[in-house]
Amino acid sequence: MVWVMGVDGCPAGWIAVLLPVEATAAPHIRLIADVAALRAVPEEPAVVAVDMPIGLPDRIGPGGRGPERLLRARLGARQSSVFAVPARAAVMADGYAAACVAAVETSDPPRKISKQAFFLFPKIRDLDAVLRDDVGWAGRVHEVHPEGAFMRLNGGRPLAEPKKVKSRVHPPGMAERRALLAAAGLPQTLLRAVPPRGAATDDLLDACACAVTALAILRGEALRFAGEPDRDRFGLPIAIWA
Repeated sequence: MVWVMGVDGCPAGWIAVLLPVEATAAPHIRLIADVAALRAVPEEPAVVAVDMPIGLPDRIGPGGRGPERLLRARLGARQSSVFAVPARAAVMADGYAAACVAAVETSDPPRKISKQAFFLFPKIRDLDAVLRDDVGWAGRVHEVHPEGAFMRLNGGRPLAEPKKVKSRVHPPGMAERRALLAAAGLPQTLLRAVPPRGAATDDLLDACACAVTALAILRGEALRFAGEPDRDRFGLPIAIWA
C-alpha cells in the first residue's frame, strides 16, 4: 500500500493527514508530537508535504526567499498568508532580540522579524535538524503552502474568502476550502471530522490541502516555486510546492 502524507503545524505539535494512493483504504488523521515521530509513521509515505519552511539561506533579499516572492505574487488578497522566512542565523538564534539582530544583519534591506514568525522557529529548527540528519527521508519531504495548494485546486485563481477573520475561523472561507478538497476527491468524513485535541479545523483543512499536494507531487502534477539559490548550504531545497 502506497501512502502520501500532508502535515500542518498546530498547537499540540503536528496534524497529519494520510491518503492512500489507491482507493483501497480510508484516509486517516494523526496528531503527532514531534518531527522524530513524524518521520516514524508506520505507513512510510512516499511523499510528505509539510506546511513549514525548508531550506534556510544565509542571506535574504526583499520579501524573503525566492519561492515566497513568486508564490505571493500569485495569491492576490491571500498573499499575506506567505510570511518572509529570515536567514538561517536568525532562525537559529536564542531569543527574539537575538533573532531580530541576526535578521537585520543578514537581510537586504535590513529587516527585523515578526513575533508571529518567531513563534514558528522551534518547529522550523526541529524539521531542519531531522532533514539534515536523514538524507533518505529528506528526499521524500517537500515544503508546501496550503493557500498555494488551494489556488491550484481553484484553477490557478486565489481564493475569494480568507480562512480566518480577526484570528477567528471564517465559515465562508472554510466552506470554500472544503468544496475544493471535496472536488479533489477527499471524502466528507475526512473534511467534516472533528480535529484531535490540540489542533483546529483550519489546521485539519490545511493538512488536507498538503496531502492533496503530496499526491500531485507523486503524480508529477504539482506546481513548484523556486528562486536563487535553489538549495541552502546544507543541500536542503528552497522551493514551495502547490
